[in-house]
Amino acid sequence: MTHAMRARGGQTGERELRALYDSHALPLLAYALRLCGGDRAQAEDLVQETLVRAWRHLDRLDPAAAPVRPWLFTVARHLAVDAHRARRARPPEAGPAALESVPGLDSVESSLDRIIVTDALQSLSPEHRAVIVETYYRGRSVAEAAQVLGIPAGTVKSRCYYALRALKLALAERGVST
Repeated sequence: MTHAMRARGGQTGERELRALYDSHALPLLAYALRLCGGDRAQAEDLVQETLVRAWRHLDRLDPAAAPVRPWLFTVARHLAVDAHRARRARPPEAGPAALESVPGLDSVESSLDRIIVTDALQSLSPEHRAVIVETYYRGRSVAEAAQVLGIPAGTVKSRCYYALRALKLALAERGVST
């Protein structure tokens, strides 16, 4: 309980705050909207925080001694400046559009699989890698791969056998079970 509420009693403080709200909330909201560039949610937050500050200082706010509205507008302006500085000091927030560009789990797993397989292929000898690329990735037959690589078909079969064994071992070393 604040000093003002203790001095006046809880009910009196609430009535005074309600009177402040009824008298000043709409003009304060219009002012806050200008301070916040038309962002209604920010303006409402600003009005709420301004009224919280007024509630904390009810014992010092005496409409008979001085108008309260200029004090409220000054507090709102200070709060808006503080909020603006705080937004500039931290990185910008990501909106929903940023989340839409994040790949799904299947896409991430597929990318990771490609990275692991590519790394394992790189560990093979150039001859073994060439046979795997021609037969599995390019979908060529043994005869077509032999013609492209300029080696006999039997050599393609033999290299393919040993390349697949080496690839299986390379994938196992990377934690992939086949």
